Amino acid sequence: MNTSTAHQIVVLGAGYTGLIATARLARYTRRLNTRITLVNPSPRFTERLRMHQVAAGQELTDFQIPDLLKGTDVRFHQAAATAIDTADRTVALDDGVLLHYDTLVYALGSATDASIVPGAADHAWTLDDPRLAHRLSQRLPGIAAAGGTVTVCGGGLTGIEAAAEIAEAHPALTVKLVCATEPGSMMGEKARAHLNRVLDRLGVVRMVGVRVTKVLPDAVRLDTGELVCSDLTLWTTGVRVPQLAAQAGIATDGKGLIITDPTLRSVSHPEIHAIGDAALVRQAWGQLHGTCQSGVVTADYTAGVIARLLRGKPVKPLRFGYFHQPVSLGRKDAVVQFTKADDTPRRWYLKGKTAVIYKEQVSSTPPVAAKMSRHVKIPVQLSKGGRATRKAA
Repeated sequence: MNTSTAHQIVVLGAGYTGLIATARLARYTRRLNTRITLVNPSPRFTERLRMHQVAAGQELTDFQIPDLLKGTDVRFHQAAATAIDTADRTVALDDGVLLHYDTLVYALGSATDASIVPGAADHAWTLDDPRLAHRLSQRLPGIAAAGGTVTVCGGGLTGIEAAAEIAEAHPALTVKLVCATEPGSMMGEKARAHLNRVLDRLGVVRMVGVRVTKVLPDAVRLDTGELVCSDLTLWTTGVRVPQLAAQAGIATDGKGLIITDPTLRSVSHPEIHAIGDAALVRQAWGQLHGTCQSGVVTADYTAGVIARLLRGKPVKPLRFGYFHQPVSLGRKDAVVQFTKADDTPRRWYLKGKTAVIYKEQVSSTPPVAAKMSRHVKIPVQLSKGGRATRKAA
């Protein structure tokens, strides 16, 4: 390969979407004159799907990104992007390096928004960083020994999994789950009933229909005025994305999501492909919301789009439909709600040990798919949405 004339592809972010996109790009463009650079602040792959396990004190497999991409010509650059110059097509990094790109893949993901409630950023923990999750886990035994309380704010899937995992690992703790709507409200009646039975068995106290208005060092205040004592508060609700794209003048929505066309290219800068949580992606049935399930599909799709564009071939719009909502409930139980394309529940669901095996398979697939992409393409898309994605938008 002639690196001086190679088409420069830069991928920002090595989460689930960035990693899969890079691995698939290496496979799809291996006979083309390309130079792929993956930029990420840490060389370790963060399994966001398992951060609740880290918080409960479990050790995860140490996946090093360079090892997962071994055997490809991908160049890994450990740094964080600080600015994008769309005119010169360069990315400035926090180590002083300036990277040129011909094609940019924007896969910076999202984080928990702890700014939406006073005190949350100062006094609550989040599961965005594995180092913080590990430090949180080190505090739990002491709190449990004193018969203390952990309050999980947010009844989405992350909050449910964290509450169940912590309660199972530390039975002496009182774990409270504070949520505006019923936990598992997105599921069908039977799957939700199983979820609640497991939470009852684990002793998780649910405070439903209330919102946290302030986080204090040792308590949370609810919109009812009640003050709930809390030795440790875990914040799992609200989402924010990096403002790097908006600051660069790339077309974004009010939240900072890059607005994409049907092939996931920026509507203002088509040389930029946006995937995962930081992309505004619409299908005929509605807008994608940030999940690993949709993220890895947009990653694989975009890698294929870039390869076809480089070969001068036409590309088809993304077709995607949600397929399932797998939720772990500690290490011994789980529930999987199968869904329609728009993520609303179908009749079918799994529970118990079968669901545990299913959920573990789902959580294990992304790093394996990345590592094996050099040899074989492991499917990551379970549904294209059927008729729901064939309708006119």
